Amino acid sequence: MNYGVVIKILGYLLLIESALMVPSLLVALHYEGFDWTSFLISILITAVVGFIMSRSFKYRENIQAKEGLAIVGSGWFLVSVFGALPFVFSGTIPSWTDAFFETVSGFTTTGATIIDNVEILPKGILFWRSFTHWIGGMGILVFTVAILPMLGIGGFQIFKVESPGPTADKIAPRVRDTAKILYTTYIAITILEILLLVLGGMSLYDTLLHTFGTVGTGGFGIKNTSLGAYDSTYIHLVIGIFMMFSGVNFSLYYSFFKGKWREVLKNEELRQYLGIIIIAVVLIALDIYTIMYDSFGLALRDSFFQTSSIITTTGYSTVDFDRWPTFSKAILFLLMFVGGCAGSTAGGIKNIRILVLLKIVKREISKIFHPRAVIPIKVDGRSISDETVAGITSFFVLYIIIFILGTIIISLEGIDFESSASAVAATLGNIGPGFRFVGPSTTYSQFSDASKLLLSLFMLLGRLELFTLIALFAPKVWKNEILPKNR
Repeated sequence: MNYGVVIKILGYLLLIESALMVPSLLVALHYEGFDWTSFLISILITAVVGFIMSRSFKYRENIQAKEGLAIVGSGWFLVSVFGALPFVFSGTIPSWTDAFFETVSGFTTTGATIIDNVEILPKGILFWRSFTHWIGGMGILVFTVAILPMLGIGGFQIFKVESPGPTADKIAPRVRDTAKILYTTYIAITILEILLLVLGGMSLYDTLLHTFGTVGTGGFGIKNTSLGAYDSTYIHLVIGIFMMFSGVNFSLYYSFFKGKWREVLKNEELRQYLGIIIIAVVLIALDIYTIMYDSFGLALRDSFFQTSSIITTTGYSTVDFDRWPTFSKAILFLLMFVGGCAGSTAGGIKNIRILVLLKIVKREISKIFHPRAVIPIKVDGRSISDETVAGITSFFVLYIIIFILGTIIISLEGIDFESSASAVAATLGNIGPGFRFVGPSTTYSQFSDASKLLLSLFMLLGRLELFTLIALFAPKVWKNEILPKNR
């Protein structure tokens, strides 16, 4: 293990985080909030620690797979610890466990909260809370790769570990260029949503915070009733559409801008993703219309918003969907596992994995009739390697095992099955709200500290797609390798 480069890059990561706290400090000063001192202290502490770490160690300029795992796994934990400082110092969340839970939820774009009344929080804290969604959406380490020239060598190891999906394809030959393209697209979508929401009459402050949560697919609300506080079909539709956009593989936007429209339209994962949304919206709309709504148009609007919110793992709500019929809730629960597309800011298992798993099932059925046939798994006309297929299968099995074990452990608190299962599914899938005990009108504040820490682990596992954190516990990752003398 090249500890020098790991610690040095983690130091740079903290320096970047301290700089990213500055906008929240400026917001606090603008609104003359008492929280400005907490941001100033947090910035200084984070910057000093980051500076010491980035200057105190020698390193070899190469990052192998082990270093990539260590940097990403440790990096997400580290930014969450230091990101919790403003909450603790301001007294808005005095408990370290609660502050850590809230910060992990922010950076992993989960949106699960322990705050029962968010409307009493100062403006600066609210801004930082939502801004963590935008930072974590694309990945703070991808941002690091994009702006730090020193990571030009071996930066792909970081990019590969942090990128969501079974594979990490580079859009451009250089990883830094790929990261810049992704962030340019990310920023462009952010600016477009800001403009549309402002045109819809939402204040600039509210617009910024909701855009951070939408594009980052996070979902921290700034009103106790989330987006239900805005009685505007226009606002609901804009945010619903942009949540759906944010669940699409960002590399497809680059292909679209390059004029490769046919390639985008023929993308199997995108077509499955949109197909699932359309089917879920129609089924839920018909179900809630016949039981709860007088207007089919209104039922269709709310169905679209919640479907888009859940499948993209954003977690915003316009209504208390926990009161919907069992059929509609069952569809939403299944969408929690599906998630968005690979290469998006959404969580969940990802559509590409579901697509490949369905093709595996189809192949096994075909082999019943043609046992000697060699049938490759193809996506978009390209064969998927056996290694990738095995990885997808292993991921799915591990995901379900963690979900089952997590549900059993959380239920030890005496919480009913529906609440326990949805709490684990909502944190592991980076969604936020679930049903009953953790429904859209409640919070996670009633869980014990032990459960909050466990759910925080699930959020990190979900954001880093399981294997990254689990691999950190393997002794081989941290073992120093002795190089041959002739090298």
